Amino acid sequence: MMHKNSDQRVGIFIDIQNLYHSSKNLYNARVNYKELIKALVGERKLIRAMAYVVKTESIIAATSSTGKSESTFFDALKQSGIELRMKDIQVFAGGEKKADWDVGMAIDAVRMSDFLDAIILISGDGDFVPLVEYLKWGKGRQVEVVAFSRSTNAKLRESADEFIAIEDIPKVLMRKGNVRRSGGGRRDDSFGGAESVVPQSEE
Repeated sequence: MMHKNSDQRVGIFIDIQNLYHSSKNLYNARVNYKELIKALVGERKLIRAMAYVVKTESIIAATSSTGKSESTFFDALKQSGIELRMKDIQVFAGGEKKADWDVGMAIDAVRMSDFLDAIILISGDGDFVPLVEYLKWGKGRQVEVVAFSRSTNAKLRESADEFIAIEDIPKVLMRKGNVRRSGGGRRDDSFGGAESVVPQSEE
């Protein structure tokens, strides 16, 4: 276990696209980002939390499935202290589509590393291996990779100072259809208005 103290300045970079597909395909669930960040930061100082979103049909459908608008979902992320960077999916002649923030995330992480002690990369994408290695050996930063065990690139996992499995963090996975209501019959929405399901205990 790495040494983590309250003086550490933390920056978080979230690959929304990667987490959406992994949580959906592996667990038929969504991620409670507010709880995730709370668990990862702990007693440390959160300097910046950035989320990178490509506005595709699948993401729009997921964020709107509870009857809430896509903008409401994004607003709730912002209210949780997360800064959003968004762009539309690129469609090229011939129908080819491109949807990723890899370069943008890497550039932001390198730029911000000068005033961070620990960098938390929330993605299982192996394309980030060079970024992790540069932040560690070129910038001398502590790098934590957070993702789902079953969908994380092995090299990325090995490159990080610490790998944290999302599925092992309490209250983070939110399964569809498991809605808990409070005593007054009000829907308990722990995500600040962006999600309508709350996690149930594992069997």
